[in-house]
Amino acid sequence: MPENKHYIDGHTHLENGDLSKDTVYAFIQAAINKGLKHIQILDHTHRFYEFKDMYEEICKIDVQREWFEKKQKNSIKEYHALIEEIRQEEFPIQVSFGLEVCYMPGYEDFLKPLLTSYPYDFLVGSVHSVDGYLYDMDAFSRQLLWDKHDPKEIYQKYYENLKGAIRSNLFTQIGHPDVIKMYDYDPGYDLHDTYQELADLAIKHHVKMEDNTGAHYRYHHPDIGLNDDFRNILKEKNVEIISASDAHYPEDVARFFELLK
Repeated sequence: MPENKHYIDGHTHLENGDLSKDTVYAFIQAAINKGLKHIQILDHTHRFYEFKDMYEEICKIDVQREWFEKKQKNSIKEYHALIEEIRQEEFPIQVSFGLEVCYMPGYEDFLKPLLTSYPYDFLVGSVHSVDGYLYDMDAFSRQLLWDKHDPKEIYQKYYENLKGAIRSNLFTQIGHPDVIKMYDYDPGYDLHDTYQELADLAIKHHVKMEDNTGAHYRYHHPDIGLNDDFRNILKEKNVEIISASDAHYPEDVARFFELLK
């Protein structure tokens, strides 16, 4: 298999499988088949019981609580045990393990001991909600959030939270930084200065920024990965960009990487 010009997939999920070696093997084999040299495997903090308390605000809304309760499946200790098993093995590519952490302002002190008590290879900080509302759920996010609030306000709060995630110094990588665009609502203002500030913060706090294809193939957004202006600013400022598929199934590993710029 020829080497992929994007040698790493920095964001792949175990979410739709059990915490087993076979699940991990399927992702590793997919990465090998795509010509990658490195795969980063993770799952959401909402899967693990130990992180439950920080979803209190989200769970105040019935439909979101039902969603969350279905996602809670394991103790983080089960994930750690799996990582330790896999780390004893050798593979033809590099395999790393981490978490995708739902960053919400005010939970930094709650998160720090949970994130520093185990030697993860990387930690992805992502913003998945605005003021307690999940913004990316096809089943209910439009009704709860987008139809009731000015998109400009949603975009502004999202990006302020993203800046907070970077400033927290909890993460090595920022997940899908411009995914708030996923439903293609007009932000109502020019995001250029916001992208500039995010790039400056990424340099200052030594975090990578994902060029994530997930919004393209999961939500049909026309951008393959990052907005062109955002990507150009990151490159101009020498921010480290990491290619990411947000694969929730092995077949989506490195999806559309051949179209990334």
